[in-house]
Amino acid sequence: MSTNKYDIIIIGGGIVGLASALKLSIKIPSKSILLLEKEKDIALHQTARNSGVIHSGIYYKPGTYKAKNCVAGRRELVAFAKEHKIAHDICGKIIVATEQSELAHMSKVFNNGVANGVEGLEMIDAKKIKEIEPFCQGISGIWVPCTGIIDYAEVAHKYSELIQSKNNNKVLTGQEVIAFEKKGNVTEVITKANRYEANYVITCAGLQADRIAKKEGQKSEAEIIGFRGDYFDLTEKGRSKVKNLIYPVPNPQFPFLGVHFTRMIKGGVECGPNAVFVFKREGYTKTAFSLKDTAEAFSFKGTWKFFAKHWRFGLDEYRGAFSKKYFLNRLRKLIPELQMEDIVAARCGIRAMALAPQGDMLDDFKIEKNGNAMHVINSPSPAATASLAYGNEIAEMAIEYFNLK
Repeated sequence: MSTNKYDIIIIGGGIVGLASALKLSIKIPSKSILLLEKEKDIALHQTARNSGVIHSGIYYKPGTYKAKNCVAGRRELVAFAKEHKIAHDICGKIIVATEQSELAHMSKVFNNGVANGVEGLEMIDAKKIKEIEPFCQGISGIWVPCTGIIDYAEVAHKYSELIQSKNNNKVLTGQEVIAFEKKGNVTEVITKANRYEANYVITCAGLQADRIAKKEGQKSEAEIIGFRGDYFDLTEKGRSKVKNLIYPVPNPQFPFLGVHFTRMIKGGVECGPNAVFVFKREGYTKTAFSLKDTAEAFSFKGTWKFFAKHWRFGLDEYRGAFSKKYFLNRLRKLIPELQMEDIVAARCGIRAMALAPQGDMLDDFKIEKNGNAMHVINSPSPAATASLAYGNEIAEMAIEYFNLK
């Protein structure tokens, strides 16, 4: 084993870790940066397994970290995609109410968007919904013209390329961090393959965020719980029924947006995802199971409190996970003409959700500090859309906290 010394080591090669490294490399070019990723490639988990939507910023409560960074991050991301010739399409989307009971919350979503500075929003009626999406049925809706689609894995790889173009910075894969050792003001980061020394450590470990933070010495109260989202693809016949993006009015009780239709930048249309508690944090099948992950989840009191509050919602999501007919019926709320042969089971993704001991989901960004380390404990959607803005915030925070010059 050899020892390699860097000013800053960032752990986690998802889009937030990469964006943070990129921003730091620009702001303090004299500092050497190493990013470590445990998988064989970067961006293999949440970054590459979401629905590829460039979110507008309409959903988030004004004044929150998410609200402030989504709009700015979206605009910066689109400019970045244009500059680096990354395929994207600002195609717009509609949010559709199908029942009277949804109208009040839809109005709140609209007002949030206006307060957050989302451009071009328009309340639309049933006739306008049909003009935009002929097969969609709703009583009222919101037209969000600045929403788009992109491939976030491609964005992440461009971040990595730019990071490594400066100051001998490196992005290394196949480097699973197993331990930290403190040596005075320096931290030795130990992976299965090597040892690296850093003056400062920033962790952005996604589904493993709480575990990596605890290994480094931060005793966070929050714990990561995984939620799998299953997707269906529309068949060629089904694709004719969707032009761009169609979303329901979200349930205000949950930080999930409900099953929706998304045209993909590389072709095809996806529908989903649901949100199902997982028994393995990185298990991408419906029956994946890890004794360690399950034991940890159920020994955390916040998990039980969350289940007690939301067991009906959880039961509903599981029905959708194992019943194509049930999933189809949820999709038919938006497109009644959709048939069983119009959808085929496709991929899935797993979202990292930080839970508090009281059983509440942490709905906003959460960063904790410990000595010469900073830990991104929670980076929920729209983390991909807002990655450059989040990366900028993390970089600024690190420069101030670590007193970097």
